[in-house]
This record gives sequence, structure tokens and C-alpha cells, in this order.
Amino acid sequence: MSPATPAPQSGGAALELLVHGVGGATPQDMLDDPRTVRITGDATAAMHRRGADLDAEDHPERYAEQPVPEAYCWSNLTSGNGTRALWLLLLPFMVANLAHWMRPPAGGRRGTVRLYGVLVRLLALTLTVLLTAAACEVALDLTAWQCAGSTACVVDRSWLGFLAADRGGWWSQPGRRLALAAVVPVALVGLLWYLSNRTWSAYEAQRPPTGYDDVATPPPGTPDPEGEPRPRPALGRPGFWYGRRLVARLRAAHTAAGFLTVAAAVCGAAARHDRESGSTALAALAWTLEAALAAAGLVCLLVVCRRGRSEKRVDHVVDRTLVAALPTVSLILLAAALVYAAWSRPGWQSAGTLPGDATFGVLVLSQGALVVALGVVALALYRSDPDPRTAMYGLGGPAVAMLACALGGVMTGGVAQRVADWLDGPGTPGAGGGRIVGPPVLLSWQASVIPVLLLVLVVPCAVLAVRTTLAARRYAAAVDVDYGVETPDPVRTRRIASTRAAAGLTDAAPGLVGIVSGATLLLGAGAVAGAWSSGNVPGRAFEGAHPVIASAADTAQATGSWLIGFGFILFVTWGRRAYKDASARRTIGILWDVGTFWPRAAHPFAPPCYAERAVPDLTWRMSSWTRTTGGRLVISGHSQGSVLAAAAVWQLPAHTRRRVALLTYGSPLERLYGRWFPAYFGPHQLRALHGEVHCWRNLYRATDPIGGPVRVPADGDKPAVDRDALLDPLVYGRDHAHPLPEPVLGHSDYQADPAFAAERTALLDRLPPALPRQRSDEPADQGGSGGRGPAEGHGSSEGHGSSGRSSG
Repeated sequence: MSPATPAPQSGGAALELLVHGVGGATPQDMLDDPRTVRITGDATAAMHRRGADLDAEDHPERYAEQPVPEAYCWSNLTSGNGTRALWLLLLPFMVANLAHWMRPPAGGRRGTVRLYGVLVRLLALTLTVLLTAAACEVALDLTAWQCAGSTACVVDRSWLGFLAADRGGWWSQPGRRLALAAVVPVALVGLLWYLSNRTWSAYEAQRPPTGYDDVATPPPGTPDPEGEPRPRPALGRPGFWYGRRLVARLRAAHTAAGFLTVAAAVCGAAARHDRESGSTALAALAWTLEAALAAAGLVCLLVVCRRGRSEKRVDHVVDRTLVAALPTVSLILLAAALVYAAWSRPGWQSAGTLPGDATFGVLVLSQGALVVALGVVALALYRSDPDPRTAMYGLGGPAVAMLACALGGVMTGGVAQRVADWLDGPGTPGAGGGRIVGPPVLLSWQASVIPVLLLVLVVPCAVLAVRTTLAARRYAAAVDVDYGVETPDPVRTRRIASTRAAAGLTDAAPGLVGIVSGATLLLGAGAVAGAWSSGNVPGRAFEGAHPVIASAADTAQATGSWLIGFGFILFVTWGRRAYKDASARRTIGILWDVGTFWPRAAHPFAPPCYAERAVPDLTWRMSSWTRTTGGRLVISGHSQGSVLAAAAVWQLPAHTRRRVALLTYGSPLERLYGRWFPAYFGPHQLRALHGEVHCWRNLYRATDPIGGPVRVPADGDKPAVDRDALLDPLVYGRDHAHPLPEPVLGHSDYQADPAFAAERTALLDRLPPALPRQRSDEPADQGGSGGRGPAEGHGSSEGHGSSGRSSG
């Protein structure tokens, strides 16, 4: 070790690392300077400084009054370009992945925790099969089997002429039509595989470099030089943000399941024909193929049920044989099914629907059973360590899983209904009497329950509206007391009180989600029962019922069908608008900022986890800067940035955490994450973070709909984390210091409050004095540049013109 030059025992270098929240921010806005320079990072996520602060570490005397500001911009991880709008189609997968992380704390029940993970992964697998089955329904059943087999349907669609059954072409046989149409669902599965593989490589494959253990927490059992207890919290484990092995394994299983679903759809119709025609050889081949498909499907289930994430260590090992073999075997079986279906069968005519209509009923029943089982497991976990702040008494995960299934059903049903309506012309999908038979009858029943679900939602929405109005009236008196107003302005008071009341709607979200999920489960069960009672015969969904009930059901089915179609069209339109409109793209980015914080542990086709890039970035920067300069550091996170900041602090080694202060504001750490993800941000975890970090302060407002208190009490000589709620607006009316009315800021502009600078200064004052700084000729730390490393050098192309970030 090279000798170090002594530094003053007070003051010294201090850095404020700013992390923005949802929706993104530019470095110019964060640093309040048009001249900013990217000092380390790339176009996706990077650290920025003002041009005047590049050599701040060499002149600490200039920054005696305030720390050097440095901004970490990560918005391009979630909303960088228009193609991200396509991720809207992966919304059910993302919601299912969230359900994995919403489990209650383990309470020592490791086996129950593993069972919870297995159930969520199985439910995620059903969503992949559902999406593939819907693509098969549209391409194989409605188009190739029904429409191409109907002269009336083909006559108005010349592009289907070469498939027409009455023209006697090579493709006119039903099996060959199905084999050709299978290109559509196969391409869909291939696209999902490609996106999952590409996004993992681009965003999440941040392989820890040599010397990772110098920055991240070592595995449990490793002696801590400062005596820190083990085991570490989940977010502090070395492998938490590196789930390569599980993602690769699940990607192989889901890809294989998709290909096997297509193979079963193609093979099923030909197998039914061969058994009915009495062809012994082809029937035996059909049995062999179907047995092979079933065996491969069983292997997919076993792979999905295998042990989940390994977080205690950085797992570099990938099951390469399994990952490569499973999709390959499924492709071979798919090719065999296509060849089998395309075999010449003169005289075979397509009639009715494909034999796979029952698939949708099996999927819906399976999803319902998995959600119920997940609820039982979640309740068992919650009772082992109950906390009244936990959302829905631990049932948040099952409820969100039910919403994922509902989203998948609406999206797939909407596509099938709209395509059937388009092909059928003047007919009504599923009503019979048209050019085609229509989609499975279950989709008609599912459409009929949607208006009922909307009517059910009217009641809780009306209750919330009344409660908010009454709360605003109660808050009016509190507003006047908070500001000490002698002659209140009713309009001003009403506006502030209404904003506070509206911000409280966030806390009502668990109840609303519970009502929607419960109603969806019951109505879905009713739809399955209705489809079963009608014999699963398309066009006879409501036969046998009382005339009044049948009429109401038909009206509900027609209304629901159009609502599904309208919703899907709106969905696609929003995606197209986001591709062209930066503001809409930013709105979608906010959705992903909240929904894709967590790694892909249940569904490999979910949008990528940006935190697997952002958290290591922050961890490396804090560790390398404090090691190189010996200075004090406060990491300042707003909104979602506070969650990233807390996760990064958890990953720091103990000696670095004790030189870091945490400042959070507008933070959803307890209000959202603590309630919905109690196993990771529950009260025990937040109190542990308070004990590990040197000092922590949290700011919030009563008018903030997202941020709130973290509810961590004082611990020995450490004060409580929360400061009293900040007044918003800063002043009630006009005065000499504020001659114009101050706005109600809500969730934004916390730095505008003088309390922000005061709390930041207090945190820095509580940090230990600066340590002696390393000599400039010492080798740079592997984790990143501190002081003036190559990435921060003057004249570096990385930091100036070529980066495109040198000026605003």
C-alpha cells in the first residue's frame, strides 16, 4: 500500500449522490446547471456532475459549506426509446412476477416459502401457455380451420384463397392448413424467447467483476472484520441482484412449453381424424407423438418446480445442458407434429372447432386452483409473523396473481373475440349462425362477466369518493391549525385539505385490489360453470336458461365482447402513441419503474429488471468513492430512487455503510413496499437498515400520494428516521418572503423546502471525519472512479463531447 497523505480530522471531501424517482429526470434538472458532464457510465445509466465540480476532490476547501452534488440518471433503463412500448404486451407476466415478491415474511418456515415460490412459478407457466393457446386459437382454429374451411368466409378474403378447402390446392387439406398457420404462434414464442434473452443481456447481465466481494457483502459465514452479525437481510445478499441461473432455466422451460402447446394444437386435430378413420399406423403414430408431448410437458413442469433463486452467493453456473436441450427437444417434437399433420389425408374436411377448446377451461381451472392454494400458503406465512401494516393480511401476492390471470384472460379473449368478429362479418362471435362457429364458449362467458365486474366496482369507488370528501372536510380544520391562520381563506384551505385527502387514497389500494381479485375469482368460476353447463358448444352459451336470464346474459356477453375489444384496441393504440410521443412513453416508463424493480424470479418473459443494473452501479460508486477519497457521502433518493438507494446501501460492506448517510424523501419504502413486499421491506428489515447505516433521515408530506413515513423509531443514540411532515405549500398565503401564492407540490420538488438542506447538513455533520486520502498515483479501485480517475479526466471523450451530455 502506498503511503497516504494526512487529511484534516474534520470537514474534508463530501459527496451528495442524487438518485431521481419515477418518470426520469435529466442531469441538468437534477444538478440545476445546463453544463453537466458524464463522468462514468454509458448512455443507458451514468453518473453526472456539473462542469465546475470535476476537480472537487482536489479542492475540498471550496465545498466546506455544502457537499459536491453528483447525479445518477437511470431513466433510460425503463423508458429510453419507443420500442419499450411493446412491453405493454408483457403486462400480465410482469404482474405475475410481482406476486412472487409479495409473500409475507418466512417466520422460519423455509419449506412453506419454497412452496409459495413453486406455486407462483406454476401460475406464471400457465400464463405462457394461455398466451400461446390464444395465438393458436386465432391462427389455427378461427383462421385456418374455420374460415379457410368455409366458402362463405373465404370469398371476401382473397389472401386466404390458396388455403380454401373448395379449391383443391395442395394447402387445402386441413392438416396442411394447420401446419402453415402454426408459423404465427411459433413466431410469437420465438419472439418472447428472443426478447427475454436480449433484454437480460442488455440490462441484467451485470456479471460481477473480479474483486466483487470487496464491494458486496460476502456470503453468510464469512467473518466480518467489524463483527457484523449474520445472516444478512435478503436485499443485502451477494446474489440477490444476479439471478442468471434461474432466469435461464425458466426461459428454457417456458419456451419449450410454448412450442409444445403449438405442437399439441396441430397434432390434436389430425390425431382425432386418424382415430376416427381407423388408420392403425397413423393412430399409433398419433399416440406416440402425444405421449412424447406429454412427457416433454411433464419435464417442463419439473424444471419449473425445481429450487428457485440462490441469493447467498453470486451464482455463475448455468444449467447449459438443460437450457439448450429443452427448447431443442420441443422444436424437434413440433417439427414432427407439423410433418404428421401435413401428411396427405384425402377427403378430410374441417368442421366445427378444433378439439383443443377444452384447453382454455383447463387453464382457467388450474389458475383458480393455484391462486387458492397460494392464498392458503400466504395466510400460513402471515400467521407465523403477523403485522397489521401488511397489505391484505398477507394475501397481496395471491390477489395480484389473480389480477395477472385476469389481465391474461382479457387480453387473449379480446384478441380472439375481435378476430372472430372480423372473420364472421355481420355475425356475433360465439353466437352461431354466421360464417364461422366462433371462439370457445368459455370466452363468451368470460365476456359476459366483465360488465358485472364493472358494476361491482361502482360500489367501492363510490364509497372511496364519499370518504375522500368527508376526509377533506375534516382536514380543513387541521390545515388552519398547522399554518396558524387567524383569518382563513376557505378556497385555499379547501384546496390544501382536498389534496391531503386525495393523497390518502393510496392507502385504500389494498381494499380495492382485494375486492377486484375476489370478484374476479368468483365470476371466473361462474364463467367456467356456465360454459360447462352449456356443454362447451359454441353458439349455445346461454341455452336452457330462463328467457329473462338468457336475454340479460346475451346482452352482457355482447357488451363484454365489445368492452374486451375496445380495451384491447385502446391498449394497442396507447402502445402506438407511446412509440411516437415522448410524453406517453414517459408515462409508460413510470409503470415500468414501479413494476420492474424486482428481478425476474417467476416469469422469464416479464420486462427486464432495471435494479439489477442500477443497484450495482450505485454500490460500486459509493464504495469506490469513499475508499479513494476517505470522504463522507450522503445518498439522496427521491421516490423510487429512495428504494434504489436503500437497496444499494444494503449491498455495501459494513465499513462503507458506516461512512454513508441515507436521505430519503417522497419515499414509498414503507407505505408501498413495506406493506406489499413485507418479506423485504417490512418493519424488521427497515429497522435493521437503520441500525446498519450510519444515519438516515426521511422527509414526507401529507399531500404526497406516494411518499410517506418509514415508521422506524429511535434506536439507542440514533434518533427516529422520520421528520415531522413537511408543510405543503410552504406558506399558507402571501407574505414579504413569498409575495406570490406558493403551489401545492405534493410528490415533487422536495429540495425547494429549506428543511431539505438543513437535514442534509445535519446528516453530514453526524458522519465521522474524513479519512486520509489515497495518493493520486495509487491504482484506481476496480469498482469505479473516485476523485479524478480516467473516467473523470479532463478532455476524456467519455466525459465530454462524444457522450452527448456535456451541456444542456
